[in-house]
Amino acid sequence: MKRFCQTLDLRDDPEMIGQYVEAHAHVWPEVQAGMREVGILDMQIFRLGTRLFMIMDTVDDFDFVKDNARLASLPGQAEWEAYVAKFQGCDPDAPSADKWHLMEKIFEMDKA
Repeated sequence: MKRFCQTLDLRDDPEMIGQYVEAHAHVWPEVQAGMREVGILDMQIFRLGTRLFMIMDTVDDFDFVKDNARLASLPGQAEWEAYVAKFQGCDPDAPSADKWHLMEKIFEMDKA
């Protein structure tokens, strides 16, 4: 299994943040099906204020660039990205892989 950790900032607007959180309580089934189809095993998003932190666990042969591009072409994905883009503090026309920034792991317990 591979793990990717990413971050993104939301717009600093409490009402919009509430709408973003609510949208993620009801992620469209075709969006989740597409994630599974490309090899995403689990995804979790955490929030602190306007900062989001995503943990994405994938199959071993997941290729971040190739499989995210494939995901973007599946049913419902472009529409979901356009819908949530209005809440995000980045270019709404950017692909998801350009909005969510990969984080560098700097510590792992018992590996230091």
